[in-house]
Amino acid sequence: MAEQLEAILSQGLDALSLPYTDDTLRRFRLFYTLLSERSQQMNLTAISGEEDVARLHMLDCAAILPQVAFAGKRVLDVGSGAGFPGLVLKLLCPDLSLTLLDSTQKRVQFQQEVCAALNLTDVSCLHLRAEEAPSEMRESFDLVVSRAVARLSILSELCLPFVAMGGSFLAMKGPAADEEVAEGKNAIRLLGGSEPRVLHYAVPGLDASRTLVVSEKNHPTPLKYPRRFAQMKKQPL
Repeated sequence: MAEQLEAILSQGLDALSLPYTDDTLRRFRLFYTLLSERSQQMNLTAISGEEDVARLHMLDCAAILPQVAFAGKRVLDVGSGAGFPGLVLKLLCPDLSLTLLDSTQKRVQFQQEVCAALNLTDVSCLHLRAEEAPSEMRESFDLVVSRAVARLSILSELCLPFVAMGGSFLAMKGPAADEEVAEGKNAIRLLGGSEPRVLHYAVPGLDASRTLVVSEKNHPTPLKYPRRFAQMKKQPL
């Protein structure tokens, strides 16, 4: 009989029509084990237990894969924390090229540990603040995704400068994102993004729906952005 984590993931991935193998589930189990062990030593996540981690982290992240084509894309996860959503996307879509960006060294070290243990290739784990990233990272990613980092008006200034022309900024939000979208439209336009599309989707086993805010990059981000984070917070675009 499958253990709880594997059973929940199998059912959820089937419901999302996402392909996986026994080795995929083995890697998710190892990811969970490392997350559980390290969370006792550092602040990685407040979510614990196989069922909650499987649904609220792993399937929550996996559920965006049917919404946008990730295969073969250069993907940046801004504020990647313990590796959500980036490492989940990589496990389920191995041919994407992934960069994880986080401002906390211990979290980046955890990401590196997970990548080594899971034998993940074509993954870069960077200890860096988004607004301080080097110029060569600017407008160099097909997809820039972020989950539970900041309100859209601030998040767009952190993320859109990284998006290549024709690429997309993906903001993972909860069920009630309308206010944030209305508040963030001006920032997205100023930073080079198109009118945001709001995609509503379900996570298997959860009652509340989720929202993915998608904006395509249709003109370059002005070089004066991003500003310092204190200024973003004080004067959102």
